[in-house]
Amino acid sequence: MISMSLAYSLIAAALYAFAGWRALRARFDREHLVLTLALLAHAAALGQQVISGPNLIIGIAESVSMLGLLSSLMLWVFCFREPLHALGVVHYPITAIWALAPALFTDHGHPIPLADWKIGLHIVFSLLSAGLLTLASIQAVATLSLDNMLRRPSNLQLLRRLPPLQTMERLLFQLIFFGFFLLSLTLVSGLLFVDNLFAQHLVHKTVLSFCAWLTFGLLLYGRLRHGWRGRTAVRWALSGYTVLVLAYFGSKLVLEQVLGRSWY
Repeated sequence: MISMSLAYSLIAAALYAFAGWRALRARFDREHLVLTLALLAHAAALGQQVISGPNLIIGIAESVSMLGLLSSLMLWVFCFREPLHALGVVHYPITAIWALAPALFTDHGHPIPLADWKIGLHIVFSLLSAGLLTLASIQAVATLSLDNMLRRPSNLQLLRRLPPLQTMERLLFQLIFFGFFLLSLTLVSGLLFVDNLFAQHLVHKTVLSFCAWLTFGLLLYGRLRHGWRGRTAVRWALSGYTVLVLAYFGSKLVLEQVLGRSWY
C-alpha cells in the first residue's frame, strides 16, 4: 500500500511538472492555481517526512525537498509582481524531482528538537536565504542565456517570451539583495547556539557560509560602486551559490553520511 507521504510527493511532482510544461508553452493563465496545489501537496508530504514527535528529522533528501518547496513558494510570490514566469521552465521540473527525494531515499538525518527556538530560527533563515539565492542562480543562468540569444538571435519566438535584458538584471540583483540580507540573518542567528565550532563540527560550514556571504556582498558592492552587470555579475552570482551549496549540502553530506555525526 502506498504511503500518504509518497502519495503527496507524487501529486506534487506531477503538478510541478505540469506547471513547468505550461511555462514552456507560455501559458500562465492558470499557473498560480496549479502551483498552489503543488505547494500544498509538497508541504503535506514534507510535514509527514520531517516531523517526528517533538523532533525534526532533516537529512540530505529532506533538505533538498525543503529547498525546492521554499524556492518554489518564493517564485510563486514574486510572480504576482514581477515577470519571472519563464523561470518555471527550469525550476518546476527540478523541484518535481526534489519533491520525490525524501520518499525515495530513507537515510534520514539526526533529530533536531522543535522546542529549541534558537535552532528553529536559524533553520528558517537558512532555508529562506537558500531558497531566494537558488532563484537568483536560476535567474543568473536565464540572464546569461538571454544575453547569448541577443548576440545570436536565432530563436526570436523564445526571445519574445522573455523580459528585456535590463529587467532580467534588475530582478537578478533584487533576488541577490534579499537573499544576501537573509543569509546575513542566518549567520547571525547561528551565533545563538554555537558554543564550540570544533566540538559541534561547524568549522567548515561556517567558513564556507562566510565565503558565500562575502562573495554576494562583493557582488552587490561591485554593482553599486562599479556598475557590474552581464557576464561579470552572473559569474559572481553562480560562484557565490556554488560555495553556499558546498557549505550546507557538502558539510551535511560529509558530517552525517560519511562521519555519522551531527552538528547538534
